[in-house]
Parts: sequence; structure tokens; C-alpha cells
Amino acid sequence: MTCSCATHTEKKDVGMPQEALVLEAKMMTATEKHFTLKLRDGSKFEYEPGQIVEAGLFGYGEIPLGLSSSPTQEDSFELVVRKVGKVSSALLKLEKGDSMYIRGPLGHGFPMEELRNSDVLIVAGGIGLCPTRSLIRYICDRREEFKKFTLFFGARSPKEQLFTDDLANWRCSMDVTYDETVDKGDDSWKGNVGVITTLFAKHPDLSPETKVIVCGPPIMYKFVIRELDKIGIPHENVFVDLERRMKCGMGKCGHCQINDKYTCKDGPVFRFSEIENLPEAI
Repeated sequence: MTCSCATHTEKKDVGMPQEALVLEAKMMTATEKHFTLKLRDGSKFEYEPGQIVEAGLFGYGEIPLGLSSSPTQEDSFELVVRKVGKVSSALLKLEKGDSMYIRGPLGHGFPMEELRNSDVLIVAGGIGLCPTRSLIRYICDRREEFKKFTLFFGARSPKEQLFTDDLANWRCSMDVTYDETVDKGDDSWKGNVGVITTLFAKHPDLSPETKVIVCGPPIMYKFVIRELDKIGIPHENVFVDLERRMKCGMGKCGHCQINDKYTCKDGPVFRFSEIENLPEAI
């Protein structure tokens, strides 16, 4: 299997919605629902890890969502919807056999050529696990193409952890060094309690040559960067996902503009050294 390349995605008319059939729909938490889909016309949906789609329903609008499956999964693709407004509430009502409409793939994903043959660290907080799961699964499916692979995941509480089946697999997997934390535990939680940056002290062997992906709530970024600075990882080797700023996905509405950068067209994945001095970038 091969990952889709830019020459494929550039041929798509990203302004034209495509009907996507819901193959499976499952609530993961009280507010997040996991969808497995395929294009209604039977064609393959090609994308790269880290790209997004605009998903919606006619009469309601659309919202940007990071793809949470790997392109190595050729028979379907996956999205996670969090209930936050009118469009997401309508999407959450969909069940198996229903349809939503998607545009994409959009934006620039993770720098796969730079990550190959390198140590990789992914730091995902909360719903930031959804777009990074695309890369996590890609690396696990093509494990021989990457060196040491480390994954940190933080959630506010055990009941708010996403993809619990995946978490169980990663805890015992030989393909990934996995560590996790919650901000506040409960009686069932036996793991680390604290913010995600508390995990760094448990992994003193992280190399300054590591390539790092960071995705999560805005407040998390600056504290993660501080930990990476302590290790000596240069900002050129750090990539941040800023998809939360996106709106139309095509650079038309200006909602995601940060100075001369458009999150939808230049991102959503940015090299940190390129945006660290932009106002309110993170």
C-alpha cells in the first residue's frame, strides 16, 4: 500500500461536496462520536496523514475535521465529531446507513518525508488525538520506515479518553513507546495524574534529534515547547497542528488568517519555527 501523494489530491475539486455513507457510528464519550465512512459512489478517498475535510449536511453548514484514520486503510476513512454547535449536533444524530457530505482533502498534512528514518514523538492532548491518530496508525502500519516512536496522550479524566481500544493496544504494543496521563483521576485510574508535560520526566532518553508533532488545546502548546527546549530539540523539528482555526478550508473567508499565513492553505500543520513569532498563532 502507498500513501496518496500531492498529485492525486490536487486534481480534486475541493469546492464540490461528496456524499459519504456512514458504515459505523459510535459515541466514544458524552460529546464525541466516531464515524467510519466511505464515498457513496464507491471511489477511493485519497488523503495524507494530517489533512482535513469539511463535513456537513445541507441546510446546516459544515465544519472542519481532521481525518483520524490512516491512508493505509484503503476501504474506508474515519472522522470524530465533537458536539459544540448546530452543525456538529446535526452530524451526531447520524447513524449507520445515513450520509454526510464532505469536501477535501484540504491543507498540508504531516511532513512524512522528514519523519521517515527519524525518531518521532507525538504529543496529543484531548481531541488532539483524533488528527494525530492518522499519523499514529500510519507509522504502526509502516513501522520499518521509522526509528523510535513515542506517543504521549493526555485527557482531562479517564472517562474523556478517546479511542480506548487503541489505547489498550498501544499500552502493550512493541511498535510504540506509549505513555498517558489524566488531569484528574478516579477510583479506577491507576496511571499518571497530572498535565501532559509531567510525562517528559519519565522519558529522559528522548533525543535532541527527535521530530515532534504537537496537537491539543491551545494552552498546552507553550508548555510542551518548554519541555522540548530542555531536551534541546530545535524548533525546526517541531510541527504543530492548528486546525482549530479553520472555517471554509479554501482561504476565502479569512477566518484562519494569521498575518500572511492561512491555516487552511498553508497548514493546518506548521513547522513551529515558521509561526512562533506570529501573534496569537498558538
